[in-house]
Amino acid sequence: MLRMYQVKRISHSEFVPIRNLQYHVQVWGEPSPDRLPLVMLHGWMDVAASYQFVVDALNQHHYVIAPDWRGFGRTSAAEADNFWFPDYLADLDFLLDHYAPQGQVNLLGHSMGGNVAMLYAGVRPERIRRLINLEGFGMPATTPDKAPKRYAVWMDQLKQLHRGDLALKTYANAAGVAGRLMKTNPRLGADKAQWLAQHWAREDASGQWIIRGDPAHKIFNAQLYRVDEVLAIYRRLNMPMLMVEASDNSIDLWWKGQFTLAQFHERLQAVPQVEIARIENAGHMMHHDQPEVLSALIERFLD
Repeated sequence: MLRMYQVKRISHSEFVPIRNLQYHVQVWGEPSPDRLPLVMLHGWMDVAASYQFVVDALNQHHYVIAPDWRGFGRTSAAEADNFWFPDYLADLDFLLDHYAPQGQVNLLGHSMGGNVAMLYAGVRPERIRRLINLEGFGMPATTPDKAPKRYAVWMDQLKQLHRGDLALKTYANAAGVAGRLMKTNPRLGADKAQWLAQHWAREDASGQWIIRGDPAHKIFNAQLYRVDEVLAIYRRLNMPMLMVEASDNSIDLWWKGQFTLAQFHERLQAVPQVEIARIENAGHMMHHDQPEVLSALIERFLD
């Protein structure tokens, strides 16, 4: 039998009351007066425990705080039938009020979490010492004429959700979940996939394994992505920022030319202090593919 990934740094769970939700937070280490918290934000259809491999690879024993976003992991969705991006900013603000009410934090986010991190840091720059974005590229530019169709799609998808058409696939066992993770990310080793499956999904009363993600997350945002607003926020990023990209270009895969890496780099010109790093032999889930390389980048940048 294949041996499951062996954790090096044990985490513990905390539940924090945030905006009528009990937010699940994965915590590694203890607070220290001589070291700022490192807050790690996961991406879409991921969970906080996903950062375990990076935390294990860090040389220093950072005090790491990683929430499960609303409707992901062990944080409930409060019966919501769709999600609004500004809610993530507000949730993070409440979270920092709890863990760092007086001082700054180092903030890291992956994918959706990277987008949240950049927007939050531009809105509340005084709270962030260093900012790290792992492939949080944002979305293609939109124009106002797209609004009618966008609202129509949003309403149609809400109906699909309530008919049960957007339900997430279930799996017969944890091995099936691990297989799904490896299919999505071929670089993910079986030992890590087995370990991650226990956190990425849960077993229900019937013995089926269910992904810890609310199907309402599959619904498009009703509002258009406004690049002019995003750039105005980027210009307020007065802290050093590290942008980390993978050698496999996910933007081309996702957007089919509607939004390119070059266009994202143009947007980054609005950021006053930004360094771009690239990790070879890695895909979008770089924190799974190359945790040692990523942790070395994090350590260097934070120091």
